[in-house]
Amino acid sequence: MTPSGPDHPIDPTFLALPHRHLANAALARTRDFGVTHADFRFERIRYQDVTVRDGSLEGAQDREVLGYAVRVVHHGAWGFASGVALTPDAAVQVAETAIAVAQVAASMTRVPVELADEPVHADVTWVSPYDVNPLDVPLEEKTGLLTAWTGDLLGQGPVQHATGLLKQVQENKFYADLHGTVTTQQRVRLMPVVEVHGSGPAGFDSMRTIAPPVGRGWEYLTGGPDAGQHDWARSLAELPVLLEEKLAAPSVEAGLHDLVIHPSNLWLTIHESIGHATELDRALGYEANYAGTSFATPDGLGSLRYGSDVMNVTGDRTTEHGLASIGYDDDGVQTQSWDIVKDGVLVGYQLDRAMAAANGLGRSNGCAYADSPAHVPIQRMANVSLQPAPDGPSTEELIGRVERGIYVVGDKSWSIDMQRYNFQFTGQRFYRIKDGRLAGQVRDLAYQATTTDFWGSMEAVGGPQTYELGGAFNCGKAQPGQVASVSHGCPSALFRAVNIIDTTAESGAQEK
Repeated sequence: MTPSGPDHPIDPTFLALPHRHLANAALARTRDFGVTHADFRFERIRYQDVTVRDGSLEGAQDREVLGYAVRVVHHGAWGFASGVALTPDAAVQVAETAIAVAQVAASMTRVPVELADEPVHADVTWVSPYDVNPLDVPLEEKTGLLTAWTGDLLGQGPVQHATGLLKQVQENKFYADLHGTVTTQQRVRLMPVVEVHGSGPAGFDSMRTIAPPVGRGWEYLTGGPDAGQHDWARSLAELPVLLEEKLAAPSVEAGLHDLVIHPSNLWLTIHESIGHATELDRALGYEANYAGTSFATPDGLGSLRYGSDVMNVTGDRTTEHGLASIGYDDDGVQTQSWDIVKDGVLVGYQLDRAMAAANGLGRSNGCAYADSPAHVPIQRMANVSLQPAPDGPSTEELIGRVERGIYVVGDKSWSIDMQRYNFQFTGQRFYRIKDGRLAGQVRDLAYQATTTDFWGSMEAVGGPQTYELGGAFNCGKAQPGQVASVSHGCPSALFRAVNIIDTTAESGAQEK
């Protein structure tokens, strides 16, 4: 075996499950039909959610998903079936059902399915990097930390309510195929959020922490900045002050403004306008009846001017602590990093094996993923990240280049059209920039643009010291719907002459 990550073994309770016996039985049966490809995927996913409000526990929920799936390519068509009964006979039945599905689908498949070549990865193991599995921590310790945090915030300044949420996941997968690839993997991720709520002359509002969800363990909440973790003490102490400033802040003056955008906000714009737009299945129209297509169609590969010359974007499924990071995808492909936008030009897509082969794009870059054993793997987003400038400026230096503008921190609401082209984003907090200095918060702000205009207006990106990894637990796609977690790294960045609207005036909620 080839271990990866820290000195954590695969959970022995997962290894004790009969996945290898079931795989042998299912794959042996697919051979009887002369399939060109067959794979077996066994999963156990453990979830725990904890919610608190005003220093008291609101709820804690544990759930587990366990099952397996067989996927085949037979007569040039996909076949898929899943099951939960952990017996060889049941696994054989699932395999036979997948064969039957492929036989029916073959008559409706105009272009035979082919898979891009991939080396055999024989019995390899991968574990994500973390110190303490959060699901091994007693529930009382987790609820105690969150209730203490929210209880301490209650009543500070304008804080009328304080809420906390902690989502935790341990995902184990076993994969085997007819070609000899066998992978066993484990990854841990968590999402902590604390939010305070209050009201002022302009009405009700909130402020929340901007610490991102991550592929880390319990140490993310308890390690502190000295251990390379998030500074929770500082973040929590700032919330009442930031909320008070926001409640007293004036509305923004609409018009064209230069923007300096912090990574805690910019990651979401990357996700929506680059991440989804460069999924090849979307660019080919596969999501047209659900979540839309993409303006970044394959005829623009190598020529489409996505943004300015300082724009360099990578796809990466190996990023340390990335939510989409894994050793091997659900096609049995070893994950990797590659260019999506180079010097402002579209040069790559996110691919699975079938997409890579059908479009003559060589090897898959490892983007096949299913969110449960009951779902077929689809092409899902990698950790799509904007790269910093090697000797780039600090955030303060970027702000210093702006005479009149806005500094944007933290994500909030967003809207984008079905081709990932026209969009609008808000944020947690906004600061006026006047003559290169921050001049207090403003509110009721959203920035609007088209994707290419926005990224084309990017004049500078910060250096590595400004780079942070953001992300989401809840990226949705496909029918039936699937949910995936994904991270996006980026530096602070400077954009010139972006359209800013006053959201309160636009909504008609307040007379100007």
